[in-house]
Amino acid sequence: MDDTIAAISTALGVGAISIIRVSGSEAIEIVNSIFTKDISNVKSHTIHYGFIVEKNEKVDEVLVSVMRGPKTFTTEDIVEINAHGGINTTNKILELLLVHGCRLAEPGEFTKRAFINGRIDLTEAEGVMDLINSETDAARKMALNQVNGKVSSLISNLRNDLAGIISNIEVNIDYPEYEDIKIMTIDDIKSQISTIENNINTILKESENGEILKNGIKTAIVGKPNVGKSSLLNRLIGEDKAIVTSIKGTTRDSVEATFNFDNIVLNLIDTAGIRDTDDVVESIGVSKSIKLIDEADLVLFVLNYNERFTDDDYVILEKLKNKNYITIINKIDLEKKIDDSNLKNVVYVSALEDKNIDDIKLKVKEMFNLDKIKTADLTYLTSARSKAILVKVLKSIDDVKKGLETDVPIDMIEIDLKNIWNLLGEIIGESYDEELLDQLFSRFCVGK
Repeated sequence: MDDTIAAISTALGVGAISIIRVSGSEAIEIVNSIFTKDISNVKSHTIHYGFIVEKNEKVDEVLVSVMRGPKTFTTEDIVEINAHGGINTTNKILELLLVHGCRLAEPGEFTKRAFINGRIDLTEAEGVMDLINSETDAARKMALNQVNGKVSSLISNLRNDLAGIISNIEVNIDYPEYEDIKIMTIDDIKSQISTIENNINTILKESENGEILKNGIKTAIVGKPNVGKSSLLNRLIGEDKAIVTSIKGTTRDSVEATFNFDNIVLNLIDTAGIRDTDDVVESIGVSKSIKLIDEADLVLFVLNYNERFTDDDYVILEKLKNKNYITIINKIDLEKKIDDSNLKNVVYVSALEDKNIDDIKLKVKEMFNLDKIKTADLTYLTSARSKAILVKVLKSIDDVKKGLETDVPIDMIEIDLKNIWNLLGEIIGESYDEELLDQLFSRFCVGK
């Protein structure tokens, strides 16, 4: 971490400006060697006009921002060169920086340095990535809560509660003669550990809301052939993405699209029609459709208003027993023949005439309590890594509770409690290994 790194921080292509970022102990010195203005002694957090030069030739007219550590993102000296956007010019400036002593930054290395140097913790670093990738305003706000440390506070508070239990146990063991110290009884430990367990369960439960805001709702559109699945997809997204014909089996593979409404993303998958078929290619599509039912967060089960239930429909309905699904009865512009008396979560539409499509959105909002999510604090744990650790914590808490019930020595209980405290520390990066960091930050773009 002693070297100076450089990378392009903006998308590479034609644009008004591009930014090349430099961080490290020699950042100012290296940029100074290719800049027409002397910035070696300028004040921190100032911007300077001039030219990047190679020997006596001007490369580009730029603005150079100088930020001295530790009051920077990485806590190191940072220089940002604002150049004219363009692939050749941007790459040329980066090339000059590398020639004069910089090393090309690895993916996410600026954020990694911010973490290593104590500027942010691990959940805040993950929040930076979520902020970059956010597709809705709600996802942006949720990621910002991570960047600002609100999510970290949830975990830190749990660790503080555990530290209180552990410290009282240690005092009771090491200094039993102290009469003014609270004696930690088995019932006290049970009560406090149960409170921590309840808080973790709440965090995990609410993280499901965070998952919806971050990644959207994986939604499979299923039904037998020719019920209007592709037409429905096209209506929802407002464009003709899926091929629509009256020929059964037209859709032989899944067609994917995203649909954004009220700050929630539906990741739509139009599947092949499910039916018995001797066609080898179509049967592969049918098998894939059935598999997608299992993987989906939500299923839109499409039926024909003018057709009676068939064996194929019953096969699909059986697969939906334990799924979130909406029954969409399409083609209401035709004569009614379907018996819908025993169907659940029914929405009646005409994809052809664009009737009642908004009712599907209302039903989704109702099923997933989206209005509640939108008005909530949006302080959610969204990292799969963090949630996996919390599941481990719950298992360890269960072991502690069993130990308390079976009179396991209190010093052994204390060891288990310390293990839980360390596991929680892994979420915010109080403890970590280099392999974890490399894996985490490799998902970032190079200039972040």
